[in-house]
Amino acid sequence: MTDHTRFAGHGVLVTGAARGIGAAVARRLAEEGGRVLVTNLDPPQAERTAAALRRQGLNAEALACDIADRASVEAAVAHAVAAFGSLDVLVNCAAHCTPDVPLFEDDPDEAWARDLDVTLTGAYRCCRAALPHLAASGRGAIVGIGSVNGLQDFGNHAYSAAKAGLGSLTRTLAGHAAARGVRVNLVVPGTVRTSAWEGREDELDALRPLYPLGRIGEPEDIAAAVAFLASRDAAWITGTTLVVDGGLTAVNTGFHTAVRRP
Repeated sequence: MTDHTRFAGHGVLVTGAARGIGAAVARRLAEEGGRVLVTNLDPPQAERTAAALRRQGLNAEALACDIADRASVEAAVAHAVAAFGSLDVLVNCAAHCTPDVPLFEDDPDEAWARDLDVTLTGAYRCCRAALPHLAASGRGAIVGIGSVNGLQDFGNHAYSAAKAGLGSLTRTLAGHAAARGVRVNLVVPGTVRTSAWEGREDELDALRPLYPLGRIGEPEDIAAAVAFLASRDAAWITGTTLVVDGGLTAVNTGFHTAVRRP
């Protein structure tokens, strides 16, 4: 059951929040009382998501934000503080993933740089801009969205390296921010049913048997984990990586199937 009070009075900024995991996170934190700034590179998409939340009677605003641009990030943080009176929670959902080329040596520098600049450095920019305000709130929390790609080989060299980097940034920033009263944690999803998989339902069907819990993840699964780590229920948790992947990285399902283990 959703607790409608865990984020009452909290100012929340979510990047990449127009759809998919980011939109589910924005909805969950708003449902629990948060005042949410929905940010995205595409302003109309951000406004559609925020408007849908407002129609549910929830507190949400939209703002364009390019996390590859420092000034844009700082403007978004300033907007959240001005609109809500404080910034208490930052959720870094925005990312960029460039498909691999067939041969690693043919991968262009631009693709590598773009994935790292948005996925890893973008999160760094957001944390840097938000940290003083999170510290001032007295209950600040940062939650990043990683990926199982940062733990094992699932392809996408640059994206995977960036997601692995988020794990390191989570730990080092948690050590720095703890004395300032700010907690920093990371949620690591497996395959989640988002718009990125539209028209590829056959691929999702093929992946489902690899998951010990027998299904593909939903955005709401990840949002629930984010809400926990951002809330007072996780008051003594920082610097951790919470894997939310249906058992994918814990159990070698293919091996069990090959040797017919129950």
